[in-house]
Amino acid sequence: MDRSRPTAIPRAIVVVLERDLVDKAKSGDSVTVTGVVTCRWRPVVAGERPDIAVVIRANSISVLSDQASQIAITEELREEFRAFWAARAGTPMRGRDEIVASMCPQVYGLFYIKLAVLLVLISGVARSDESGLRVRGEAHMLLVGDPGTAKSQFLKYAAKLVPRSVLTTGIGSTSAGLTVTAVKDGPEWQLEAGALVLADRGLCCIDEFGNIREAEKSTILEAMEQQSISVAKAGIVCKLNARCSVLAAMNPKGKYDVHSSLAVNTALSTPLLSRFDLVLVLLDTHDEQWDAHVSSFLLGSRDGEEAGQGSDGEQDVWEFDQLQAYLAFVKTAFQPETTPASEQVLTRYYQLQRQRDTLNAARTTIRLLESLIRLAQAHARLMFRNKVLLADAVIAVVLMESTMLSASILGAIDTLHTTFPEDSDLFYAELESLVLRRLDMAHLGGGSQVV
Repeated sequence: MDRSRPTAIPRAIVVVLERDLVDKAKSGDSVTVTGVVTCRWRPVVAGERPDIAVVIRANSISVLSDQASQIAITEELREEFRAFWAARAGTPMRGRDEIVASMCPQVYGLFYIKLAVLLVLISGVARSDESGLRVRGEAHMLLVGDPGTAKSQFLKYAAKLVPRSVLTTGIGSTSAGLTVTAVKDGPEWQLEAGALVLADRGLCCIDEFGNIREAEKSTILEAMEQQSISVAKAGIVCKLNARCSVLAAMNPKGKYDVHSSLAVNTALSTPLLSRFDLVLVLLDTHDEQWDAHVSSFLLGSRDGEEAGQGSDGEQDVWEFDQLQAYLAFVKTAFQPETTPASEQVLTRYYQLQRQRDTLNAARTTIRLLESLIRLAQAHARLMFRNKVLLADAVIAVVLMESTMLSASILGAIDTLHTTFPEDSDLFYAELESLVLRRLDMAHLGGGSQVV
């Protein structure tokens, strides 16, 4: 099936696999086929004219599961990335914010949202032991917000950034459309991959997530945690890979009530909510000053500044191709390992949430700790390093705080009305001091942000 042009209807051609090529690929795999184009008669049906079909007899087939293979990362690009971070060795957070500002630059502000989306695209490191138990490294995020808060813009931009991505909407998605469906082709049955399988090793964006029927939401539970889809249809029993990140967006049910739990406001079940690493809430509170800034930005009457990225303006924004190559490079080049300081912070925060959280019971399972580790690893990759330092753990805690709302140790964080700090490193130093004080771990502070 040809999916090279996103705006065109996918076209398909039959490929005949023989001998050792049989079962070389599964449904949903991206493959390169070398073969001979030939013709063959279609099955004869009584009362119809015989017809000839064009098929390919394959000589070789190679599976392209890794998205990095779809982006050419040259040595020149690698040197450019190394030089970028070498020049910002003393101000690493400022360098990070230049990369974050390049994420969806047409949207004003929303600093935490852009940072969170980037971390989901990068994701953490998958772990597997000798017994075959696998802990996923892919992160999932749910955006819950009022209409007009740029949720769909982020989904579309993220889908463009990741080479292997699928963008779908909840209204038109069925359980077969999201997972896998059985189709009868002549006398035999065959499987056709759905959105989650097609996005293997990539990203699956689901807009209007709240409009998916309840029976269909349950079908993606296995895909989000076990990263696979078990199929038992039409006599076909198999397991397909769905190792993808899920980025979903939805509107709250009615007006969002900050005093109620996420499960009540979103009408999503506890098992489904607990699988999302981040659930960011965007509330339109009608801030007059914020509305004036957004209006000026949209009308083009900003004084040389781009999307509230501070005082440096447009020259700090990376090109789209450069950002795409950087994300693909750090995902493959770095496998960050945690340090004792970062482990202490993440463990302490997890213990605090288990003790005090009453409204968000759906979020405070053991998956909360795994999510914190994944976010910290993703931030270490974004910062171009192989170790998870204290700074990465603090940023993971701050992002997780924005999902806790009333149960937060830092107080309510308004993720919608956040702009880029003018002095990123000073802003981070204050943030680290505050987080460590609230966690009673002030002795860990100081000098952790140096790359």
